[in-house]
Amino acid sequence: MLPQTHKAGFVNIVGKPNVGKSTLMNYLVGERLSIVSSKAQTTRHRILGLINTDDYQIVFSDTPGMLKPKYELHKSMMGFVNLSLEDADVIVFVTDLFENDEEIEEVITKINESGVPVLLVINKIDLAKEGQLEEVTKYWTSRIKSETVIPISAQEKFNTERILQEIVDRLPVHPPFYDKEELTDRPERFFASEIIREKIFTNYKKEIPYSTEVGIEDFHEDEKIIRIRATIFCERNSQKGIIIGDQGKMLKKVGIEAREELEKFFGKKVFLETFVKVEQDWRKNKLKLKKFGYDPS
Repeated sequence: MLPQTHKAGFVNIVGKPNVGKSTLMNYLVGERLSIVSSKAQTTRHRILGLINTDDYQIVFSDTPGMLKPKYELHKSMMGFVNLSLEDADVIVFVTDLFENDEEIEEVITKINESGVPVLLVINKIDLAKEGQLEEVTKYWTSRIKSETVIPISAQEKFNTERILQEIVDRLPVHPPFYDKEELTDRPERFFASEIIREKIFTNYKKEIPYSTEVGIEDFHEDEKIIRIRATIFCERNSQKGIIIGDQGKMLKKVGIEAREELEKFFGKKVFLETFVKVEQDWRKNKLKLKKFGYDPS
């Protein structure tokens, strides 16, 4: 029997790239997470994670870093951000000591006009010089209409608990949006592709990580083993050569690292096959972006 005062709501963590949103998100959902899912389960959101307790359900949504679009891909990513501002119950705006509102003025205007409660989180305060936090706080409070300012260090897990409390305080009274017991929406393919993509980011330099996308062609789970066939898409033939590497060494290295990570994530043996395919200029092509799930409409 749910309490009549049960709270539930959609919470969107937004901000520019590299301000620590992912570290914060991982911390907030990681230790209390009931189910992580990034399937498009509703037309509202791609869900990143849920926090469930007897008294509340927080539905976190996945929003890319805010940026000024240079490709169709960027426009699509910003589409996700704009969409998430429209139906959030709480917005957590994350910045740090070093960022300003350049290039994201339009989004800031939308946040200020949204009528949604905003928590202004200033990250990386462990790196603050004397007086810097006060300056940064003054700067951002003059730009964002926020209900409260929360200085944190996501890396050091300092003051992050307070964010959760501030979110819960502002959640509407509502029954849970998702079944607390049975939300097993099998998001495995998504996580498999993200883990492989992460290994591409750590193994290749320059444009390669940004020009690649990972598609899971086959995902078959038995009692003892998961068999995954993945295709790494890149934009040009020259990139394909770099990804494969001399005698296939680089692709093999990425495959080994990804398989180890996948086995840790799924808790069972994984057999992973990877292929590389050229998908000419996919970042600039709306149809190809749609195929990769980047169309937020």
